[in-house]
Order: sequence, then structure tokens, then C-alpha cells
Amino acid sequence: MVLGTTSGAGKSWLTTALCRYYSNLGLKVAPFKAQNMSNNARVVASETGSGEIGSAQYFQALAARAEPEVRMNPLLLKPEADTHSQVVLMGQVSAELTAMPWRGRSEKVWPQIAAALDALRAENDVVVIEGAGSPAEINLHASDIVNMRVARHARARCLLVTDIDRGGAFAHLYGTWALLPEDERALIHGFVLNKFRGDASLLAPAPQMLQDLTGVPTVATIPMQWRHGLPEEDGVFDDRTLSAGAVHTTVAVIAYPRISNLDEFQPLKNVPGVRLLWARSPADLAGLKASDWVVLPGSKSTAADLAWLRAQGLDQAVASHAGQGGAVLGVCGGLQMLGEALIDTAGIDGNAPGLGLLPLVTTFEVAKTVQRTKAQFGAVQGAWTALAGVVVQGYEIHHGQTAQHPAMAAKGDVAREVIQGVAWQNAAGNVLGVYLHGLLEDPAVMKALFGADAPTLEAVFDGLANGVAPHFEPGVLDALIA
Repeated sequence: MVLGTTSGAGKSWLTTALCRYYSNLGLKVAPFKAQNMSNNARVVASETGSGEIGSAQYFQALAARAEPEVRMNPLLLKPEADTHSQVVLMGQVSAELTAMPWRGRSEKVWPQIAAALDALRAENDVVVIEGAGSPAEINLHASDIVNMRVARHARARCLLVTDIDRGGAFAHLYGTWALLPEDERALIHGFVLNKFRGDASLLAPAPQMLQDLTGVPTVATIPMQWRHGLPEEDGVFDDRTLSAGAVHTTVAVIAYPRISNLDEFQPLKNVPGVRLLWARSPADLAGLKASDWVVLPGSKSTAADLAWLRAQGLDQAVASHAGQGGAVLGVCGGLQMLGEALIDTAGIDGNAPGLGLLPLVTTFEVAKTVQRTKAQFGAVQGAWTALAGVVVQGYEIHHGQTAQHPAMAAKGDVAREVIQGVAWQNAAGNVLGVYLHGLLEDPAVMKALFGADAPTLEAVFDGLANGVAPHFEPGVLDALIA
């Protein structure tokens, strides 16, 4: 099990690397995270056909060469506001759990979490478990279902990883260990210093001093890796990870407050000459060329994010870019925003006028579309012509149902439907809206749009494993599963 002293310490990244490392040994491997809080979700297999899990576990499953499925992340919390989250249990939205208080939820869901973990353990040689946040959140310890309760249940051999680049790493490690009960301390088999920059010899004598205090050795010091190619779990990107080469295309993604599934844009950072920009004000879009993109990504609350976009003045900035023939792409919630109106009689999301860049109208329904989708683009024109005829695979997660605006159609303003029920573009061809997430993770799409192959996920996973394993003390990784 991979635990962290804080969020962002590197748990997801290290878990993914270990999934590939153990898979490369010829072992049958599966990832597991009892509870994830993220609006980055993927559609995977479930007993009911399909369901949602956190993107991190999806990528971990691929790294493990396993079919992603809902047992790998039995509980997913998708924040809809600062104090409210939609609860997804075993891949399906649960209205009952969504309405329950946080602490009252844990005993309700624990039996299914434990059953999912036990089943994965029975079916695999190795299960690599990821914790959440810190295991030493003492205010949450009594209702814990994702950290040490999981570790105790599985009798897991735990690594505790910390981000040394932040500073205070040894205090973080010692303080986390010290706040755990004695029986839980015994499960910590090693400390990991992650994101290290500098001369490793300068760390001495701290690792030995820490071991003297805790009895736990520091088993790895992993260097900072800026260009590992894996999406960060929360989709936070750093400009220092830009691909090499002269910039020929800027992709400006509107970063509204309730943005979702933004990790699907990571492949753009792996393409030489492409600059990925997070736009939060009209100034961020100033100076874009017509060949540059403006992207409206998915949203967990489309109407609220559309209101935010207008409050910033970004609606006019997007319209100006489109009016000059600039490329605009809307994905899921972004597609809905590009239309004429959002209609919500079921109280799902909210009513709002759209941006009016596509003659479409979206109606929100209680039933949620959650499915994998494979389709072929039709006669795409204009800025997106390269997609014509391309077969693409992705996934859909949305309450909204989108169709041609009937009154506008009667006047001759008809959107070009380039994938039935999934993708539309305007008459000029520069504005494209799709319900399909994962479009930019499809190698065929990336090749069509950029004329060069971006690094594959397989190469990314192997690079992670090869970049991590040599930095562990000899024999440690094998001993963890012995």
C-alpha cells in the first residue's frame, strides 16, 4: 500500500509505477483505492454493464495490464460544490449516500469496499493499494475507510511517501508516523522521499536519524521527474513540463471552478510544439491565432460554470476567437455551453442561456448516460477536417441530452451532426462540440490532428517503472510482496 504524508505527495504516480513494475515481473496485478475524491472519472466495466471510477485507478489498471473495473475504486466522490459531493458506489450514483452526512456514510459502504478488496486479492498475485490524503488525519481516523482501516484489513505492507521538494519532508514523515496508533505504525515498512532535486549525499544523517526514532528505514529517494507523461490525479499541470520544440499551436483550456475530466488533455503536453494553457481570464486568450484552440472542457456543474465564465468576461473572449475563425472545441459540459440554451426541469444542473456558437439545445434528465463509445467521424469540415473518417473510442458521462434547436433549424440554421448524437459543428466548421471524453487520448485522433504520434500510454507506464525501481534500495520491492 502506498500512503502519503499529504495530498500531492506522489501516491497515485508511485502506485501506477509499481503496478507496471510488478506486471513486468509476469505477475497478475490490480490497483485499488477504496475512496477517491475527484471529478476526473472514467467509464469502466461493472456488474450492470458500465460504471465510473477515478481516472487514477483507470490508468493504474492499464499500467497493471488489467481490465479497469469498478471494484478497483468502489467509492468515488465527485465534488459539486465546496461542501457537497455526488457519491458513486460500485460505479453507480447513489442518491441515498449523496444525502448522508460524511461520517455516517463510512459504515454503510465499508462492507462493499472490503468485499471488493478481498475479491481482487483472491484473483491477483499482487494488489497495489493507494491511500488518500494522509493516514494521520486524526479528525477522520474513527470513520476512516480509505487509509489505515484498509491497511489493517489487508495486512498491507505500507510505504509512506512524502514530497521533499516542498520542504519539511522529515517532519512530515515523523509526524505522520507518530500520530498513528502503535499497531498501525507496525504496517509502515519504508519511507519514500519523492520529487528530490540536488545532491543526495546532503540528506545524511537525516534518514538514519529518522530510522533511529521510528525503526522505519528510508527505502527510496526518487528524483523529480518533470516529463513522466502521466496526468496528475487532480489535473494540475506545471509549465515546466512543457514538451520541447518551438510552439506551433497553443491550446487554451478554460479552467472554470467545477472543471471535470481535465486529465484527458495530458496527451497534448506530450506533443512537441504544443503549448497547453489554463485560461481563467480574457487576458489569457489575448493574442491567440486562428489556428490556436480554445477548449471548453467538461464540468460537474455546467450552468454554474457558465455563469462564472460570463462573470469573467470569457464568454465574449471565446465568441471573439470563434468570430475570427479560431478553432473552438467543447467537450461534454463544454459542448452544452456552446449551444443556445440549457433546460433543466428536473433540477439536475440549472437553466441558462448558452453561448450561441452552435444551434443546439440541451435538456437535463435524471437518467445519467455512462458508457464507452466507439464511433466514426463523418464529413467534418473547416478547422477540424483532419478528423473526417477517423474512428475514435472514448467514454460518455452526462445528464444532458443535446439536439438541434428546432426554431433555429426552421430558419435554416442547422448544426452539422458529424457523429450521431455525439458530435456537432457549426456551418463555418471552426466550432466543434463532442460528448466524447478521451478524444485526445486516442492515437488515431492525435495523429490526424498533429501529424505525429504522441508517446503511447504503454511507453509512459514503462518509463514510470524504469524511472522508479532503480531508486529503491536493493530487494525492497521484492520483499514487499514476498
